[in-house]
Amino acid sequence: MRAVPPYLLTDHARMEMARRQIKESDIARILALPEQTERVREGRMVYQSRIKCGNPPKLHLLRVFVDVDKDPPEVVTAYRTSKVKKYWRTEQ
Repeated sequence: MRAVPPYLLTDHARMEMARRQIKESDIARILALPEQTERVREGRMVYQSRIKCGNPPKLHLLRVFVDVDKDPPEVVTAYRTSKVKKYWRTEQ
């Protein structure tokens, strides 16, 4: 997978990360080495990786949306979901 070069966090992304209790270090980790990437539309990519969180730990997917057509790329939003099967692509 291809890592995102230096990027900016938009105000919206920061607000949503705070509301959803997602750490900036988790975003950096996903963008540095995503398990999967997917093109959402022209100029926007989603970078995602499986993570364990909670007590007891449960498998979640952290999805980070990036406008890659900006210079530098801009993180638009991020969220964590327990619906891993819905978004995870298995190789066929």
